[in-house]
Amino acid sequence: MTKFLKTQWLRIVVHVGVWLPLLWIIADGFLGQLGPEPIREIILRTGKTALILLILCLACTPLNTLLRFRSALRVRRALGLYAFMYASFHLLTFVGVDYGFDVELLREAIFEKPYALVGLAGFLILLPLALTSTKDWMKRLGQNWRKLHYGIYFAALLVIVHFVWLVKLDVREPLTYGAIVVALLLMRVPRIRSTLVRLTTLSLGRSSDSANKTVGHIES
Repeated sequence: MTKFLKTQWLRIVVHVGVWLPLLWIIADGFLGQLGPEPIREIILRTGKTALILLILCLACTPLNTLLRFRSALRVRRALGLYAFMYASFHLLTFVGVDYGFDVELLREAIFEKPYALVGLAGFLILLPLALTSTKDWMKRLGQNWRKLHYGIYFAALLVIVHFVWLVKLDVREPLTYGAIVVALLLMRVPRIRSTLVRLTTLSLGRSSDSANKTVGHIES
């Protein structure tokens, strides 16, 4: 049991933690704590959770590359799928609860409100990524699988634009998320990645040498 927890702790944290925002929304709904506009609050919360999970998914590769945190790669697919799940909740609340599945009203909303059009585009990019996330699809698509899943980068940028246009006035929060997304994407540029790897390797090496020297002094 101890060995299992030692190797699978991050998966447990992810699979348990991702449900907390949804449970929080449900609890606030029962307690009447969703504010004067509960539907808008649910849309904002599910959308923000989807974005945070998408960012965590994007962070997995840099964490492995720069910090050698290999466990991050084991939860990357789960984070991506959970991000899609919350994006689905976000869209369904907007389409079903806010607009009552009224096709005419939705058509007007999508083409008259830029944030709705951009958000829908981001969701449509994520949809095939979620559907082809299995190992079976990875084998079927071969090298095209990786090319298809590069779409997550474009989806993340579209979600940031969607968030900025949605809040309109105070854009500090979406821009903060946007800066994180841009930083994570820049880390994937070969020249920047190699430079960062070199710097972190040197830093880790110095930290290791310092620790060894400290242990040596203590032992002596």
